[in-house]
Amino acid sequence: MERGTLELENTGPFDLQSTVESGQSYLWWRVDGNDYQDETVYGGESWYLTTTREPEAPAVIRVRQHNGKLEWESTVDATPILKKRLRLTDDLDGIRAKTPTDPLIETAFEQYWGMRIVRDPTFPSLISFICSAQMHVTRIHEMQQALRETYGTPISFGDSTYYAYPTPAQLADATEPELRDLSLGYRAPYVKRTAEMVADGTSPETARDRSYEEARDYLTQFVGVGDKVADCVLLFALDFLEAVPLDTWIRKTIAEYYPGCDRGNYSETSAAIRDRLGPTFAGYTQTYLFHYLRHAGEEAPKGPIQSTK
Repeated sequence: MERGTLELENTGPFDLQSTVESGQSYLWWRVDGNDYQDETVYGGESWYLTTTREPEAPAVIRVRQHNGKLEWESTVDATPILKKRLRLTDDLDGIRAKTPTDPLIETAFEQYWGMRIVRDPTFPSLISFICSAQMHVTRIHEMQQALRETYGTPISFGDSTYYAYPTPAQLADATEPELRDLSLGYRAPYVKRTAEMVADGTSPETARDRSYEEARDYLTQFVGVGDKVADCVLLFALDFLEAVPLDTWIRKTIAEYYPGCDRGNYSETSAAIRDRLGPTFAGYTQTYLFHYLRHAGEEAPKGPIQSTK
């Protein structure tokens, strides 16, 4: 087992808890099992764990934020992987400076300043968001753990054994009844068929080489992937920081605060809210709004909001 620390003084503001407990990723989990249980979901010092296939063999990474640094334990040198997966090289101050301001956006940034967009591995991100449809976050996490433990490669880590996320080939070999037995329900054939497509050479990674709209359309060829799931993968795995997944929370945000952006269909509403939140980094802004509004309750502002910038 390797151990190390990653100093955060040169990365700009960073908060690990809100980054991995804000609904962006189902590929990290808290070692103590209390994901999403804290009232603020910000500023904690709990240990988090994930697996990776970088740079070569499957590996385990355990990390926590403590005393202004990231402390990690891993089967490999985790520093470059954490910098990539947690987007520690993003210029968060610069991103915020290019974001239109209004009271809601400013409050969200202030409340959770330091939260980053994750950069998850593409295939696991794709499968996990296919599983996310009409499902509570805890159950989505449980599904991903079940897929790991049933089909993933075991990794010894200290006195424990963890499992890498299954490869496309490993998941393609699963049967639909087996996947249903893991509580995937109607998502089981979607997961199997998408895994088969990727194993046969249709790579979601090639979306990177396309414009945003073309990339979203490209991802919808995978079974079980609509526009919202495609936007999630684009934002949280493929570096399209302009993507705004129109899930239930963001649609409620549009209805209450930015009603002029509702154009009656996904494509045009998506374009309007991206423009309203700042086209280049709209995905960052919506993630802050999403996390803030989920926890703000009665403290959230009320009524339509006008931009001040």
